[in-house]
Amino acid sequence: MMDRSGLAAFLRRRRESLQPEDVGLPRGLRRRTTGLRREEVAVLCHMSTDYYARIEQERGPQPSEQMLAAIAQGLHLSLAERDHLFRLAGQHPPARGADSEHISPGLQRILDRLTDTPAEIVTELGETLRQTPLAAALTGDAALRTGPDRSLGYRWFTDPATRARYAPQDHDHLSRVYAAGLRERVTHRGPRSRAAWYAERLLAESEEFRRLWDLHEVGVRPQEVKRFVHPEVGLLELTCQTLVDPEQSHLLLVYTAVPGSESAERLQLLSVVGTAPVG
Repeated sequence: MMDRSGLAAFLRRRRESLQPEDVGLPRGLRRRTTGLRREEVAVLCHMSTDYYARIEQERGPQPSEQMLAAIAQGLHLSLAERDHLFRLAGQHPPARGADSEHISPGLQRILDRLTDTPAEIVTELGETLRQTPLAAALTGDAALRTGPDRSLGYRWFTDPATRARYAPQDHDHLSRVYAAGLRERVTHRGPRSRAAWYAERLLAESEEFRRLWDLHEVGVRPQEVKRFVHPEVGLLELTCQTLVDPEQSHLLLVYTAVPGSESAERLQLLSVVGTAPVG
């Protein structure tokens, strides 16, 4: 059963406890509001201000699981707070662990501050959950991808345009990385996991994947320096640093160029060019 008053009070308190800079928003001048404004929360949650306001005002329909997930992410709730939100709304909380797409507040705060470099938060299956504008410019806007195409490993074997974003001399090694990594995930998560679902699809759709899968390779790791080929700025050699959230099996990937290098200059140009069409 939905606890309207409890849900409204919880959301108001969480909204009032956050400042614009906590969620990557500008503070602006002459600000008198305690915490975030409702319209700011609505933007963060990708919903209308009226819809969000009605929840805080104890009216409107019961929020769907999708809407609750968006609110939990927009308000930077912890896992415990997210689960509490779902229960107040009369819904079962989503599963935790490898299949969870709820980004921890700490990881989200770090990403919000990475405004001048490509960075993204991905699942263990290569599904991009959040990315900076420069990451979208580098590899395409992840928000436009749906279904299995959300996974880079899946797209690698099924979409030639994805490979075009990477230096050709790295393709063979990256193919082994994605096949070996998925095999490790399937073994770890089991035959009914999402990892196994991806493997079954790729075995049916990609001859190259079937050949690599039969090798039973594990432990093949990507190189620290990744070479991207952007259609407008050309080759970029970027070092990839990884921060891991072990509870959610999420990874924060940050790509940087050596200061003063040609890649650094091209990365600066990329920030001007903006997001290129998705390949």
